[in-house]
Amino acid sequence: MVVNKRTKFSRYRASHTHGGGHKKKRRGAGNRGGRGRAGSGKRGDAKKPSYWKEEKAGKGFVSMKKTHKTINIADLKKLSGETLNLKELGYDKLLGTGKPDKKYLIIVDYASKKTIEKINQVGGEVSGLKEKKVKTKKEVKQKKVQEETESEEVKEVKSEPSQSTEN
Repeated sequence: MVVNKRTKFSRYRASHTHGGGHKKKRRGAGNRGGRGRAGSGKRGDAKKPSYWKEEKAGKGFVSMKKTHKTINIADLKKLSGETLNLKELGYDKLLGTGKPDKKYLIIVDYASKKTIEKINQVGGEVSGLKEKKVKTKKEVKQKKVQEETESEEVKEVKSEPSQSTEN
């Protein structure tokens, strides 16, 4: 003979605490030290270690500044030759720490003023430099005004009704 098994929930009916023991045990969040991550301050020792384990990925911000791969004049001694194309070697910027020992002909995107002076004093040359784009407040305002006038012109053209012949 097959006997139907009663569900666990039905066994809790007419039970005062539904298997939770004493009434006080399951009242609120007080016996847990608060809800969620609450209570993990100075004395929340039971919860803290679990937070330490969590990865902190996705928190904070990512800098939008472009970082340059740099090399100093002192490090040029390690590279062979007097003509150096630092772009091909993976460097973006040449910095001025150290003294040049040869007449270098260097091709690089960026270099500091002192670096260029030091290499020119020895008789070398720095070429292939890119100009820095420095925007002034005046340029920014002019650009905004220009964009606004362009957008107004486009709106005027769209708002003009097309001429049609009516009888």
